[in-house]
Amino acid sequence: MKSAYELAMERLNAADPEGGKELTKEQKKQLADIDQRHKAKLAEREIFLNQQIAAARAAGNAEEYEKLREELRRERTRIEEEREDAKNKVRKGK
Repeated sequence: MKSAYELAMERLNAADPEGGKELTKEQKKQLADIDQRHKAKLAEREIFLNQQIAAARAAGNAEEYEKLREELRRERTRIEEEREDAKNKVRKGK
């Protein structure tokens, strides 16, 4: 008799047979490079937008302040999505 864990793992493997595939050293290196590049890109955007946010806040411009905070949130989301897309391409061998 199989445990619930074993049954769940079988279903998971049936749904995504490539999911448990081991990565090569080259793929691991590419994934690390992708993480590093996107982390740097995110830091650059955060520094730039945080400076603008601070200036808007100091000027008392609440509308601009909120607009910039929303832009920062969107940028974070966009960069994270780009990173995951790039990593998925490496994992699939494309």
